[in-house]
Amino acid sequence: MRKLLLTISLFSSFTFAQIQKVEPMFWWKGMKNPELQILVYGKNISTYNLELSDNVKIKDIQKTENPNYVFVTINTNEVNKSSFKINIKNKNKVVDSYTYELKNREANSANRNSFTSKDIVYLIMPDRFANGDESNDSKKELIDKANRQIPDGRHGGDLRGIINNIDYIQNLGATAVWLTPVNEDNQKQHSYHGYAQTDLYKIDARYGTNEDYRELSRQLNKRGMMLIQDYVTNHWGSLHWLIQDLPAKDWIHQFADGDNGFKRSNYRTTAQFDSNVAEIDKKEALDGWFDSTMPDMNQSNPLVVNYLTQNAIWWIEYAELGGMRVDTYPYNDKVGMAKWVKAITDEYPNFNVVGEAWMHSPAHIAYWQKDSKIAEIDNYNSYLPSVMDFPLFGAIPKAITEDESWDKGMIRIYDNFTNDFLYPNVNNMFVFMENHDTERFNEIINGNINDYKLGLTLISTVRGIPQVYYGSEIGMRGDKSKGDAAIRQDFPGGWKSDKQNAFTNDGRTTEQKQFHDFTAKIFNWRKNKEVIHSGKTKHFIPQNNVYVYFRYNDNESVMVVMNANTEKQTLKLDRFSEALNGFTSGKDIISNKNISVDTNNTISIDGKTSMIIELKK
Repeated sequence: MRKLLLTISLFSSFTFAQIQKVEPMFWWKGMKNPELQILVYGKNISTYNLELSDNVKIKDIQKTENPNYVFVTINTNEVNKSSFKINIKNKNKVVDSYTYELKNREANSANRNSFTSKDIVYLIMPDRFANGDESNDSKKELIDKANRQIPDGRHGGDLRGIINNIDYIQNLGATAVWLTPVNEDNQKQHSYHGYAQTDLYKIDARYGTNEDYRELSRQLNKRGMMLIQDYVTNHWGSLHWLIQDLPAKDWIHQFADGDNGFKRSNYRTTAQFDSNVAEIDKKEALDGWFDSTMPDMNQSNPLVVNYLTQNAIWWIEYAELGGMRVDTYPYNDKVGMAKWVKAITDEYPNFNVVGEAWMHSPAHIAYWQKDSKIAEIDNYNSYLPSVMDFPLFGAIPKAITEDESWDKGMIRIYDNFTNDFLYPNVNNMFVFMENHDTERFNEIINGNINDYKLGLTLISTVRGIPQVYYGSEIGMRGDKSKGDAAIRQDFPGGWKSDKQNAFTNDGRTTEQKQFHDFTAKIFNWRKNKEVIHSGKTKHFIPQNNVYVYFRYNDNESVMVVMNANTEKQTLKLDRFSEALNGFTSGKDIISNKNISVDTNNTISIDGKTSMIIELKK
């Protein structure tokens, strides 16, 4: 019996000392910031001694109130080996170890290209785009199983489906692909959207593997395209392994008067800069949970910010990413987020990060862009390179569909651009008609192809980076009032059982071809038009609901005419003489017709029609 008790005691000691997780799992040599903080997790692991092999020096060891965590900091510049061991010792005996690798970086990794105003971003919700590997539709270890009959369930779209259809995306004219989150989301329901992640270092097995994700990025890179990761700093899923065993109580925001720490955000993120705000409202806005299954991360905790920073850099380096879009940006601790994005852009000087700041005032949006003069009033710099133009998004459908008056119709678009002086970098803004959270644009316009053409013409020719949502280019509709699943429907042809395949020209209906062909024509024209990418803008107050603006530089000029009126309109060209100076003719790239722009003449444009005129001297 005594021998048996001794055996059990030794076995228990070894079990408690086992390393269950190490994050990041590996790292790279030659990073600009050589400091690396390694999370080591295991039962009561902080009660044991931790040593590194090969004389690797430990710069710092940090323990938390939870004995299952140790955070070990090293200087990677001081490590001359490609790997070393993290040893867990009970007294002088090694009871467990982990071999930690320091890999070599890809050539010129730090100076990687990122998305700019030269690009067109194609937004995909992977579960709803295409199923390229039916074997991973459901996984035993993951709760939510595939069932296309459930609107809010998993439908089986995956990374292989996207890889199989890169030709389609490229031929459309898109140059960057933004995927909604594909990291593991092992929540019980509605996990398909990916915004309640449960493992930040692992691709959800229902989408594929980490290697599949990197393959997609590399396949895009080979074609001069790039992959944009949707990154979520504000919240994780409640079933994330770190949430299930918190390193410290302040790893997330918890409310004493809440339900197990939960209190819903009031979503009033103007509290970030409101000088009149009540502190209780500010706390509930920023520390409240986005939803009951999405605990709110505490970016004022240095360990949390460092974890998020290293995780983002890990994915950029591993998957060779071309940019990031950050979800729910103003809900975060803004000081912590400034540190996060600055650390990323310090490591990758050309790297672009766009933040979702769903606000309706240009001044509010401008606050979040790097070097904002508005934020400077608040002694703040976000260091965030790019923002999403939500005010323009809100104006587009109204401007196109309503009758003109003093403050309605195309004047909404004009007024939006009169605020451009607020933005530090107007060319580095997302311009869009819809995304995965909004009403489908084609639903708002009731499937009217002419209204779609007006909207697409606008986002393709104004300053900024156009973003289109999958399926919009074939006229897909969806009524958000029926639930989010209605705006996230499966792309026809993405599943073997689909009766129609809209990925192919022959598979598209006549109506779908109209949408698709116009989109491809405009996008592919835009690819090589430097004047659109970075030219200046001169616009004229709309008359009779006709909006005219010019994009120009020292070498060329493009005249855009948008008639949102249902009736044909005739324009006297002498009104635009300051922009037409020196130009006498042009070619409308939409109709392929030559146009005289002599200021002594007029031009006519049909109702609900746009023109993109490349001017010639």
